[in-house]
Amino acid sequence: MKTTHANIRKLYAFSFLQMTLFPMAIITLFWKDHIGLSLTQILLLQGILSVVMVVMEYPSGFISDRIGYRVALTMASLIGMVGWTLYTVATTFAHVMAAEILLGVSLAFISGSDSALLYESLKADGNELEYARHQGRMSGFAQGGEALGAVFAGLLYASAPLLPFFLQIGVWLLALLLTRALVEPPRDLAPHAGHLKEALRTARYAFVENKGLRYTILLNSVLGIASFYPVWLIQPYMQHARVPLTWFGPVWSVANLTVALFALTSHRINAILGDRYMVILFLFLVGMGYYGLGFMGGLWGFLFYYLLTCMRGLRGPMMLNITQKECPSANRAGILSLQSLCFRLLFVCTGPLVGMLADKSGVHQAFTYLFYAMLLVLPPLAWLFVRSLPKGGAKDPSDAVNRS
Repeated sequence: MKTTHANIRKLYAFSFLQMTLFPMAIITLFWKDHIGLSLTQILLLQGILSVVMVVMEYPSGFISDRIGYRVALTMASLIGMVGWTLYTVATTFAHVMAAEILLGVSLAFISGSDSALLYESLKADGNELEYARHQGRMSGFAQGGEALGAVFAGLLYASAPLLPFFLQIGVWLLALLLTRALVEPPRDLAPHAGHLKEALRTARYAFVENKGLRYTILLNSVLGIASFYPVWLIQPYMQHARVPLTWFGPVWSVANLTVALFALTSHRINAILGDRYMVILFLFLVGMGYYGLGFMGGLWGFLFYYLLTCMRGLRGPMMLNITQKECPSANRAGILSLQSLCFRLLFVCTGPLVGMLADKSGVHQAFTYLFYAMLLVLPPLAWLFVRSLPKGGAKDPSDAVNRS
């Protein structure tokens, strides 16, 4: 139990390393200036990455449940190292595409496995009720790592264009060594009835049989999309508003630190407000964020973006905690990956449309339309979610999925 408990701090460190992405703040410049890609090719790359994540999301979680979370995270670290190494010798679109596919597969194996390992490690110690607090800390470390990478990325790139990528290989080597030190906790395993049959049974449980889990996944996916669109729109929005270029790096770092801060405090605010009022708070933050970005604008209009990053930080630990309570141990990573799959499918289907809208009408107007879209979609989903919340204690979901 002592060694299993040690997983928690190691997962904090893994989250920090996973998101310490030195190249990300300058990756577009690298693609354009060093590789010679056009903007059309860059957008195509993002589409390919999204498709890879969609295709691999659920299979990776299903495999993780079978081979173990520690092995899955080790595989992810190895694949990530290969992907970033390929970037150091990339000279063509095909090279970059191969690197992005490898990184997409790596992310797919991490998605669900890290959270599932955290929950099972706490459960082995009888502390699963503390999951939200620890998940918030994981999110906080992740956002802290991303903020750190963003601060130094420009200086590193100015010194040598490949330096951020060489450092990234070192980061993933540390992550690999860390995953080797993790301990697989004891857990229930589903009786083997054929891989396809088990996968379909898990999906049926998540979307058909467990009403609460269904609405949790749907609401979490839409809230995730609400905080994800601005990631791609905020920079052209700031450019149009004539925000000085020197502000871009600090604005990005502050956004990540805001997510980290509110992720760390999510469990405390949730304990005060309760699940129902937390959802109302999410709706308020999304509504005010998009209203300000769409209707207010101006030099300081980007500040409304921080309302959405606050929501992102608060949402993650709480919604994941509710999902975890409804997941049987044998299918935990698979269900968490299904949740990520829903988010990515939603982005693949709507992201290009939002981009076209921004190109045609302008980013400012796109935020206005998104405000109305969120006003139309989120309240009914929130009502269905709140209505499905258990009034008593949570039931053990293992029996239900095993009987189905």
